Amino acid sequence: MLKPLQKSSQKPLLQRFFWPLLGLLWLLSTALDRLWLQLDQRLPAWDQADYLNSALDHGRALGLLAGGHWQGWQALLDLSPKIPPLASLVNGTVMAVAGDSPDQAAWALSLWHGLLLLAVALWGRQLGGILRGAALGLLAALLCGLMPLLAEVRVDYVLEIPLSAACTWALWLLGRWQRPAPLGGHWPQALVAALAVASALLIKQSALLVLGAPALWAAASGLRQGQGQGRRLQVLAALALVLTLLLPWLQHNLITTLGGTERATLESAAREGDPNASSLAGWLWYPRRLPQLVGAIPLIGALLGGLVGAGQLARRGWPYPRWQWPSWQWPSRDWGWLLGALAAGSLLTVLSPNKDSRYLAPLLPLLALALARCWLLLPWPLLAAGLLASAGLTGASRVAAIERQGHPAEPLEAIVASLQGADGASPRTLIVVPSTGGLNQHNVSYYGRRGGGQLVGRQLGGDPAPIAAALAGAQLVLLGSGFQGSVGPQVEAFNSAIRHSGRFVLRQSWPKPLGGRFELWVRRPQAPPGPSFSKRFPPLAAGLAQGPAGLAPLFDAIGVEHQLDGHLLYQGQVRQQALTRLASNPNDPQALWSLGLLAVLQNRPLEADRWFARLETLNPASPWPSAYRAVVLNAAWRPWQARAVADLGQRRSPNPVLRGLGDLSGLLGGQLWRIGSARQSIPAARQAVEAALKPKAGPDG
Repeated sequence: MLKPLQKSSQKPLLQRFFWPLLGLLWLLSTALDRLWLQLDQRLPAWDQADYLNSALDHGRALGLLAGGHWQGWQALLDLSPKIPPLASLVNGTVMAVAGDSPDQAAWALSLWHGLLLLAVALWGRQLGGILRGAALGLLAALLCGLMPLLAEVRVDYVLEIPLSAACTWALWLLGRWQRPAPLGGHWPQALVAALAVASALLIKQSALLVLGAPALWAAASGLRQGQGQGRRLQVLAALALVLTLLLPWLQHNLITTLGGTERATLESAAREGDPNASSLAGWLWYPRRLPQLVGAIPLIGALLGGLVGAGQLARRGWPYPRWQWPSWQWPSRDWGWLLGALAAGSLLTVLSPNKDSRYLAPLLPLLALALARCWLLLPWPLLAAGLLASAGLTGASRVAAIERQGHPAEPLEAIVASLQGADGASPRTLIVVPSTGGLNQHNVSYYGRRGGGQLVGRQLGGDPAPIAAALAGAQLVLLGSGFQGSVGPQVEAFNSAIRHSGRFVLRQSWPKPLGGRFELWVRRPQAPPGPSFSKRFPPLAAGLAQGPAGLAPLFDAIGVEHQLDGHLLYQGQVRQQALTRLASNPNDPQALWSLGLLAVLQNRPLEADRWFARLETLNPASPWPSAYRAVVLNAAWRPWQARAVADLGQRRSPNPVLRGLGDLSGLLGGQLWRIGSARQSIPAARQAVEAALKPKAGPDG
């Protein structure tokens, strides 16, 4: 009969060497990761370069990396408009110590991986109890190291390893707190669990998929139990701590966060054709990929272990004798928490419209604990053979994933070096038309800003509309022949305009790995300059006085300019010009519109409110300054003031947009009795805005 690991001589060995073995596992996996990074020669692609840029930005903002300095909390929060900042703050700090090359920056991933292994091992030690805790914790950590998906994201500069580590810590600590007294329900447990939950949410919003249901369950359980009001107070204190840590970033970046999340989920899912949860394909999307992400052998071994355990229970009869392995009763409260969290997270991940294998990563440590429980029911020879086979298969897959540079190699570093020359600290913007994994606007920015550089990459060319603006204002343009990447066939119109305009000269070219060449075109000194955007900005900003009709031309022009001027140098010029005009005429409307719009673009809603309030006083008959004030006050989380502004403006100058804003602001401020009015006014306001945004018909209709 198979006996599940009962040799007493083995129990003290794992307990005695728990920490050295866990450290050895981390050191071995880190050494293999560093070897892989040394052999792999790929350049950071779009997502990876974007996260590297974010870490670089935050390291500079903290004053730790060359090219930056501390500018205050507002400037720090400006750097994370869509993705929370915690991972970038940590990664930027590691970058300051380890170096800013992609391989050096990857030391941050090793740090996060160590935190993940620690959380899994400690959680396993708790689940296994005195007799088998060390074995379960170490085996679960080892399985995490062998899972192909986790092995991949350990060397891929994305947020899945930080997110997995933070979510695992949060779930484990929440489970510890909600256990019955005297094991759970202590103040330090509640506060540390709250800190872990906030940390996960400050790494990536998708932590809600894993933590949302368990956190709500734990909070409801604590409020229900009471236990002399102690648990209830702990729930309230934990919630206050989470909000205290989360709200500064969320309040500062709410609008861009909502917009970025919508684009990253709904729009991305529609563009990529991901199956949704209303179809069978959507429900099976992740299960079909599970053997590739977890490994077939860990799944098969767990199945065999489960069969062995079921057979033992059947032979011994039910109920299982309580005097044997009391900490291994299945299911127990702690195991129920783990499996419940795994089930809830899996369900919400499946329901999420955007499908990507990486999104399953935060659930794999929980799965590793469940698999390890079944693996420990196998006899030692079979367990050891399974682990060796799994390690071999994962190692082979990682070797197969190594990419070498093509022939010729990607010329990214050569292009950056050519542009920076002897003065790398001079701010420059390179328009990057091709967009491939090996060369795109994001990795141009990263390599261009390493070591204190100030070269940024921006992309144009996918749409022929900005051709005129690029001909007038672009200084440096990188074109490509042959495969252009993700920009599409319409790029040829842009390329032809740059090459044949006579305003640019070909300075240098480099061969591409897949055929064709990259071409660096530089603006001729004698080329006629277009009108400065700092001169065009004030009349465009004054177009806001027309209401929604002035928005489309304004933001179309700003969108192109933000690509041509990656450092946004025009904003300082516009601000200085406007302040100079106000010094001579405090009621200059064009200057006030310019300053109000600048404050909106720089995410300073309260400053924008002050400028729009002065415009409201200058022109009380116009509804639009009041409308803009209501919008920015809502963005500043001041719905009560926004409601008062909109209602007063509606009385002065009735307008469907103001009426809708008043009802919306009232609802956000808790005036639920305005629901009936809002059902009519908000759709009417939306229709009024859409009608104003429609292009006017020409004389021919």
